[in-house]
Amino acid sequence: MEIIIIILGVLLDRITKFWSINILSSIGEIKILDGFFSFYYLENTGAAFGIMKNKIYFLSIITVLVLSGVIYYLVCKKPKSKVLRISLSLIIAGAIGNLVDRILYKYVIDFIMLHYKNVYYFPVFNVADILVCIGTFLLIIFLIKEDKNERGK
Repeated sequence: MEIIIIILGVLLDRITKFWSINILSSIGEIKILDGFFSFYYLENTGAAFGIMKNKIYFLSIITVLVLSGVIYYLVCKKPKSKVLRISLSLIIAGAIGNLVDRILYKYVIDFIMLHYKNVYYFPVFNVADILVCIGTFLLIIFLIKEDKNERGK
């Protein structure tokens, strides 16, 4: 199950970024819901929210180290919890998606823009970011549930 989630996640990320590079980059922006949601091509040389700009090698090394640890845990420890396995698989898929960008282009391709008119703009993101966020959310739920179970014993 984990390998399927990882492969599908990476494929979805790569396909959307391929579209973004080949179609959206020449257009610039496609408004989906005017004033709220657009596809907007952006080359991000940093990490989440643009932090650590131009630290591509550092970010790549950190990603490889984290990926190695998470994959080791999944393969060697074989956790029984389905939620934990799914959450880690989503995090792996997203991390691989953005790592591929950093290796191939020296930046990450972002293209999903949420905003409120011209008042507030959430940082532009991509499918890999969504996978990491959903995986992290599920991981937090798992950890909270495990903590409650441990305290209940």
